Amino acid sequence: MAFFLTEAQVNSLLTMPEAVDAVERAFAAQGQAEVLNNPRQRLYLPDGVFHIMAAAVLSEGVFGFKAYASFAPKTRFLFFLYDADNGNLLCVIEADRLGQIRTGAASGVATRYMARHDARTLGILGAGWQAETQVEAVCTVRPIARVKVYSRHPERREQFAERMSARLGISVVPADTAEEAVRGSAVVVCATTAREPILFGEWLDDGTHINAIGANAVSRREMDVSVFARCRTVAVDDREQAKIESGEILTAIESRKLNWRQVYELADIVVGRVPGRIDPAEVTLFKSLGVALEDVAVAHVVYRKALAQGIGQSLPF
Repeated sequence: MAFFLTEAQVNSLLTMPEAVDAVERAFAAQGQAEVLNNPRQRLYLPDGVFHIMAAAVLSEGVFGFKAYASFAPKTRFLFFLYDADNGNLLCVIEADRLGQIRTGAASGVATRYMARHDARTLGILGAGWQAETQVEAVCTVRPIARVKVYSRHPERREQFAERMSARLGISVVPADTAEEAVRGSAVVVCATTAREPILFGEWLDDGTHINAIGANAVSRREMDVSVFARCRTVAVDDREQAKIESGEILTAIESRKLNWRQVYELADIVVGRVPGRIDPAEVTLFKSLGVALEDVAVAHVVYRKALAQGIGQSLPF
């Protein structure tokens, strides 16, 4: 029988190391042609936007879709997980926390394969909801000892630094400018709602790895084209979705700082068809858009743990 899980139950069941490993397995499965993934579709309504995205991870025997409605003052997320053998609905999950963790986990996978192994410093632009799991995921896969966080709002970056220092037991400090947060950082994360670039190529040290997660629409850009000019390896979670949603990549291609032959899928890096990093001095970039295979991967972990522990409210299906 299908069951329903709340945000609080998801939070209690899913850890970041589990999520990183699950998302890594899903990308490995995609690299072996064992995943079906549909790019996000959006229905623009007079007063809001309805989003839907679906995928099947055949190696895990599950498929599902996430539907969410963005109407002021908030966005509401639901995920539906199904059995790929018989089409039975397995569970319905409130999916805001699920999405936050899986977005961080995807960056964790990219960092595992693309960042220098000795990376110990992280600079993050943005101090909101998504920024928390970005820091947590990078710290899961690299021995990060120091984090610098920048937000346009001084109180937010100070509160974020205090909160994440206590949570992770490492030094998290506020930076007065975006440039200060970026310079000297072995890993850089962009997790903002910026519509104009806030990250520039001249700020990047040799050997930096970037995870850019904030912009997933053609009208939004966190990175200047000069960032792409510095990069040797650029990865995305899905090329087809990037052609629809990544204003940053499209602008870089129009500016002749990048071409599609230089843009690889993370799945190809995970299975070893493409190297994530060739030498310690190169700059690497993961442009994350958020794809449904990541949702399926972490939802399956949550489902299995909830089933084993008898957690969830039964649904009449």
